[in-house]
Amino acid sequence: MTVSAFILGLACLSAALSVIMAIAWLVWRASRNSGWVDTIWTFGLGFVGLAGAVTTRPMDFQGALVAAMAAIWSLRLGLHIASRTRGITDDPRYARLVWDWGADATRQMFWLLQKQAIVSIPLALSMWLAANGSAPPVQTVTAILIFGVAVVGEGIADEQLRRFRHDPANKGKICDVGLWRVSRHPNYFFEWLGWLAYPVLAIDLGEHDLWGWFALLAPLCMYWLLVHVSGVPPLEEHMLADRGDAFRRYQMKTNVFFPGPPKTSAGG
Repeated sequence: MTVSAFILGLACLSAALSVIMAIAWLVWRASRNSGWVDTIWTFGLGFVGLAGAVTTRPMDFQGALVAAMAAIWSLRLGLHIASRTRGITDDPRYARLVWDWGADATRQMFWLLQKQAIVSIPLALSMWLAANGSAPPVQTVTAILIFGVAVVGEGIADEQLRRFRHDPANKGKICDVGLWRVSRHPNYFFEWLGWLAYPVLAIDLGEHDLWGWFALLAPLCMYWLLVHVSGVPPLEEHMLADRGDAFRRYQMKTNVFFPGPPKTSAGG
């Protein structure tokens, strides 16, 4: 890949993501339900990844694989978020921000969503680079396995949480069953895991094409977002405010992100 081709591809991806998040802002402004923001982001990013995979060069197996991965990821997660959004009036993470912004909320939300478009660029870029790669069979199989485990694992975690919440006997309780026993955020962990599949496809270990290494920005970016920015911190702040000591006890015995055995003590 030439430098000019890389720059052109990056510019197209960036522009598409900016437009998608502008649409998300318009939907939020009309509905005031910020849950639709994440729904549109998921479908939009999946569309950008799929479009990049099918338009950048004559279709081959790797391009078709990346297109399928982008479609599967966005449909599963997007439909899950959309279903959840239909049952709420607002997402508490965004609602808190809107409350803090007050009269300036409309303008602030627009720029927040444009910032989300910017930080999503490494994700779209990783899919595009993977589609343009030429991974040997061992890397292809590895990527498929990683992606499959991630999609299935995240789906199981979401379903376990859904069933727990819909059981009247669990009202007011913390979900600590199944995958939620080994991680406080197993859905986030598997979401992050899935983004490791694209660098596996994009990186040329023979070092004939160094552009694929930029695909590593996707799992790095996703980890930073989920663990330090828009995932764990606001959600746990909300849970602490809502469930108090019960959630603190859950925090003490359960790993934050990476699955592992329950801790036997606060210091374990």
